[in-house]
Amino acid sequence: MASWFYASEGKQQGPFPEGQFRDLIAQGVVRPDTLVWTEGMAGWQKAAEIPGLVGGGAPPMIPAGGPPTMGGRGNGGAAGGSLSVDFGILEFTWRSIVMLIGMCFVIPAPWVFVWYTKWIVPCVKVPGRPNLSFTGNAMALVPWFFGFIVLAIAIGFIGSQLLSNLLFLVQIVLYWLLIKWIVANLASNGQPLGISFTGSVWAYVGWNLLFAISIITIVGWAWVAAAQMRWFCRSIEGTRREIVFKGSGLEILWRGIVAAILFSLIIPIPWVYRWIMNWFASQTELAPRGSL
Repeated sequence: MASWFYASEGKQQGPFPEGQFRDLIAQGVVRPDTLVWTEGMAGWQKAAEIPGLVGGGAPPMIPAGGPPTMGGRGNGGAAGGSLSVDFGILEFTWRSIVMLIGMCFVIPAPWVFVWYTKWIVPCVKVPGRPNLSFTGNAMALVPWFFGFIVLAIAIGFIGSQLLSNLLFLVQIVLYWLLIKWIVANLASNGQPLGISFTGSVWAYVGWNLLFAISIITIVGWAWVAAAQMRWFCRSIEGTRREIVFKGSGLEILWRGIVAAILFSLIIPIPWVYRWIMNWFASQTELAPRGSL
């Protein structure tokens, strides 16, 4: 479903789902002479100029800017709001099964992972960033992935416990590199967002070790997960808007317990996964820097 933006006093408002946007039209918030924009439009237009949107006309009005800023370092829009996630259960199920099979066969893993990421990223809706996409190429993963596989096989033949522990740390470092690569390859309307993940590798290793230790406490992992999410959001730079995670450890804990119970039943997994993703997205907000 399309998302709409409108201009009010020179500021961008939105995005709004089409149903909510038409309610704004009915309430008179969006008038025939109001500048509006949605995906697929080259620039702002008066609402009256969009066929079927509103009736009537209005005198010409000079746009107070342009279409919502789509890319470029430091050019993020000022609009705030929470993220959201939306995908079809059937499509999620068959794509997840294909990815799982591809991972089991090992060799197709980089290509299957990128294929899956290119699908799931557009399912995330970010205020002021229409048509979110992922532009990474699987060949960028090939040296990391197969290099790790060769290293793991070699250490397996050697049989050293110390080297096995070091391999675990190498795996964490590779996940850190993967996060940096994914964030750097995010785009909106085909234009790179110009954002980056600046969290240090040592901090990432520390958070993962702390999370592993917190499992022993049975419940403490949820508070560590919430703190790690806040650190992750603070570590994304390249936009004027702050990314803030507001979820609490208690909220993560009870949802984690419910998810674990339902996951054991197998069939509800797609619905539970979407529920969890939607909650994390709803707790991740964008706000002008310094406003919080």
